[in-house]
Amino acid sequence: MANQETGINRRNLLGGAAGLAALRASGALAQQGPALPKSPVSINVMDVGGALALMQKAFEAYRQAKPELVSRITYVKAPAPELAGKVKAQQDAGRIDLDMILTGSDGLAAGLEQNLWLKLLPTRADRFPGLEENYEPAALNLHRVQGQGYGVVINYYPSGPLLEYAPERVKTIPGTAEDLLAWAKANPKRFMYARPANSGPGRTFMMGLPYLLGDKDPKDPINGWDRT
Repeated sequence: MANQETGINRRNLLGGAAGLAALRASGALAQQGPALPKSPVSINVMDVGGALALMQKAFEAYRQAKPELVSRITYVKAPAPELAGKVKAQQDAGRIDLDMILTGSDGLAAGLEQNLWLKLLPTRADRFPGLEENYEPAALNLHRVQGQGYGVVINYYPSGPLLEYAPERVKTIPGTAEDLLAWAKANPKRFMYARPANSGPGRTFMMGLPYLLGDKDPKDPINGWDRT
């Protein structure tokens, strides 16, 4: 939720995922939990990290279990780098057309930088009873350190980059990033990874390369990724 009064008369903007969640509502709702709707509502979900593949069945199960609250759920996908700009533009225009956002920690961080999210915890801890007790240690660390109270981990996996291969086809396993590049050149169109703009694992792979290759500034993709 924005920390300023916006006058937006739209339902909550909830972000969640691959990872992390963040809430956005009108300023009038900042100090109290939003009331349940008096009639079924339509919920618009945006996925920028690929988590929808894991979460869509859960959303649909909720819709079927709560027909008095939810009439339908629509889904939209977008590249993660566009997330903060889209939400900021809608907030500035006073019209939020999104209700829930599934994002990774990068999308959450971009929103935090532009002051887009409302702090969920501990403000609304009563809405998440026993939350931290349900996390394994690594997920709990992600929740506390990266979420900072603005995010809630709804699914977690140990990122890598993780590379899979068929041992009957790949006899010599690349041991470094340079080895992998050489293998890819020697075996055209045989190495694939997910599109980074819309995949958490794809971004993990791409963003790990500057560290593996020793680029001068891994945090600056414009001027610091010469080797990558």
